[in-house]
Amino acid sequence: MRDQIAKWLNSEPEETLAGVELAEGDYRLNPAAVVCQSFTAAAVLVPLVAHASGMTVLLTLRTDHLHDHAGQVSFPGGRVEPHDRDTIATALRETEEEIGLPSKRIEILGFLDRYRTITGFDIEPVVGIVEPGFQLTPDPFEVADVFEVPLARILERGSFQRQSRVHQGRKRHFYEIPHDEYHIWGATAGILHNLCLRANRQPEMS
Repeated sequence: MRDQIAKWLNSEPEETLAGVELAEGDYRLNPAAVVCQSFTAAAVLVPLVAHASGMTVLLTLRTDHLHDHAGQVSFPGGRVEPHDRDTIATALRETEEEIGLPSKRIEILGFLDRYRTITGFDIEPVVGIVEPGFQLTPDPFEVADVFEVPLARILERGSFQRQSRVHQGRKRHFYEIPHDEYHIWGATAGILHNLCLRANRQPEMS
């Protein structure tokens, strides 16, 4: 399975918009939106937990009082800091800070397409394999819950729904994928949708 996922990640990026890599970003679904003049560099970890019964994607639920994306389902991650060597270092640092998962338990496989948000973040999704048996210590200030979604659910054709809502007087379109009581939408669903696209456009490995 590792080799198959690595093959998905090494495929060509999705189409660009006006020469700028916006694949699966908010602007792809909202091409009439005003593009930010500057973006804040960020990185997230897309943690794939290698259970014997099948891989899962580990996600967090942000607390309600945070300044950015409060109460939303997200990947562990955050802004790139000046002392971070690269976006991998950012993703690993933020993951350990937010949920207590050490980098030594994570095998980095590659990247999904960058995701630029209307709110001004330029996100690099870093994909890593996590061996099960870990103990998490979520930061109670940032993380309200940690849960897992079967990877097979993410990769199913038709799992994602395209929805819209009015935001600051404009209709905003986005992807969502429901799972139990969790509402996965926005950038998190968009990044997972990119993984689904990459998986389904590649032939199955024998």
